Amino acid sequence: MDRFRNRIKINQGILKRIAAIDEFKGLWHGSLRLSPQILGRLRASVLITSTGASTRIEGSKLEDEEVARLLKGLHAKAPKGRDEEEVAGYADLLGRILDNHKTFKITEGQVLQFHQILLHFSKKDHIHKGNYKSTDNVVVMRNEEGKEIVMFRPTPPHLVKKEMDDILFWTHSEFEKKELHPILLIANFIFEFLAIHPFKDGNGRMSRALTNLLMLQSGYTYIPYVSMEEIIEERKVEYYLALRATQKNHKTEHENITPWAEFFLDVLIEQTKRARNIMELDQPEKLLSEKQLRVYSLFEQNKTSSKGELYKLLEGMMPEVTIRQALSRLTALKLIERIGQGRSTRYRKI
Repeated sequence: MDRFRNRIKINQGILKRIAAIDEFKGLWHGSLRLSPQILGRLRASVLITSTGASTRIEGSKLEDEEVARLLKGLHAKAPKGRDEEEVAGYADLLGRILDNHKTFKITEGQVLQFHQILLHFSKKDHIHKGNYKSTDNVVVMRNEEGKEIVMFRPTPPHLVKKEMDDILFWTHSEFEKKELHPILLIANFIFEFLAIHPFKDGNGRMSRALTNLLMLQSGYTYIPYVSMEEIIEERKVEYYLALRATQKNHKTEHENITPWAEFFLDVLIEQTKRARNIMELDQPEKLLSEKQLRVYSLFEQNKTSSKGELYKLLEGMMPEVTIRQALSRLTALKLIERIGQGRSTRYRKI
């Protein structure tokens, strides 16, 4: 198991990123003045955003507004179709992690239970949920034409349990020793998890849920208020390139997780930048991106607008999907409210 440690190559760029992340970690603990109401709204919004992003990375088509509507009605209506089932499962798992991270331990049993929760609503995955894979799988990505490209051939089924036991044991031991920085341990664990690809389905979503858990357990308490998954979705091409560059030397004498570690750290750096905005600005509208602010600026007090009207006003300035995502974000932050259903839906500034 020395290879797990030996493949972590620390350079000045990595050290600089970690220092910046830890500096902000201290600032968040010492300077946060946001009201519980705003933090509660942010957490609810992040659950929707993270669920939408994490499932879209794997091919789901549901936008954040659809995710929010689905989750709101789950108690009355079971999800239908693969996309809705995956959304419901990820939201359930992530919600439990955000609420109960202090009580979980990363053991084989816990990982298997998380997988069962993740696929709880998925009818096609009923047989294998909560169990390691029994057949070979390959890691693929889709190009712009929709064609699947094989990226990596992971661990064969008969070796999965041993390799998962190895990385779980090593990670626990290293966390106890406190010799390596926890972020490097998390990056190493997540990379190995994805390289093993222990489940028939749900590996990518599991990796992001486990990342949230391990970061929270390592004291990065701003995690529930800024979506890591959204940042990864925005950098999806870089995500796959970093994995591919690292996986090509997996289990060789040239093993080196630097490409993956640097990508992972860049995502965390961006997360701290967004969290800093939250910490410094206590007005919800100041938590919006430039494009979301552009949409919000079109709303006048007591005047309603439909999606179609907004599309016309912003035609050529931003795509319709961005406008829909902005409306979902504005609604989640309770800056606007949704009136009506279906084609008659309109929005009004609160």
